[in-house]
This record gives sequence, structure tokens and C-alpha cells, in this order.
Amino acid sequence: MSLIQLSSYARNVLRRIVHSHSDARLIRRAQVLLGLDAHEGVSHLAQRVGRSRQTLYAIVHRYQERRALPVIDRIRDQPRAGRPGTKRARSLSVIRDLLTRSPAAYHYRSAVWTVPMLRRQVQRRLKCSVSARTVRRALHQLRYRFKRPRYVYASRPVHWQQVKGG
Repeated sequence: MSLIQLSSYARNVLRRIVHSHSDARLIRRAQVLLGLDAHEGVSHLAQRVGRSRQTLYAIVHRYQERRALPVIDRIRDQPRAGRPGTKRARSLSVIRDLLTRSPAAYHYRSAVWTVPMLRRQVQRRLKCSVSARTVRRALHQLRYRFKRPRYVYASRPVHWQQVKGG
């Protein structure tokens, strides 16, 4: 007896997800449901997809529990808020203030701010550890853009043959 029996519509939707979706979690869950529908053994399927048997049972339980939803929403993660970005919010004003000043005012021998320099100054002002990733996210939120200087090599003069005597 099969653990799950899919309708032909659900089977087609899950196949489409496996072949054309970009979310790896959705693809793996769709593969699990299709494998179980094809009467593949739970242990063998768990080994093939790299998950435990309990995880496979949980995927099936979640799929069956959400019968009222469309097929893709039955295997999708539920939205979560996550932890609020409090350090980034606190560091935004500090970074905004630092970007108006020159790094030389803080005894750096540089003409532009770098992420490690900003990170060090933010940590000093806030008196807590801040990651470089937090600083980068804050810079992105401030829409701060910069370009690296490009090296321009000397090009040949228009009359280079005359210079060489040609």
C-alpha cells in the first residue's frame, strides 16, 4: 500500500515544480511526494534525497493537512517574520554620519571608506559587535554606491610611427 496517492493534476503540478522551479526546498518536497506516489520505498527515497525517513513522513503529513490549499502552497514553507534587524537599524544613523566625513578624520590613511573601517567605527560607537554583512546591508539600504578606480594604461599616441622614426 502506498503512503500517498496523488491525483493526476497534483502529479502534473509537482512534475512541473521539479523541472522548472528555482527553490530547492520545493523541488525536494515535490520529488519526495512523486517518489512515494510511485511506490518507492521510504528508506530508499530518504537515502536518495538525503533526508531522514521522519522528514519524509512530515512532508506527507503537511501535504495532507493542507488539503484546502493549491498544490504548490501545500508544500511551500509558511511565511515567518524572523528576527528583527535591530543592529542594522541602530547602525544606519552611525554609518550615515560617518559617510559625510573623511576617513582621514579618524586617522585612516585612505580617501574612501571601506567596510572594515566602517565596521570598526560602528562597533566603537555602539559598543557592540557588528558584522561586515550588517554594514553591507546598511550601505545597501542607504543606496550607497561606489566604483572602484579603474587603471587606465597609457595608449599609443596618434602619431606613434613618427615618434619611432617610421
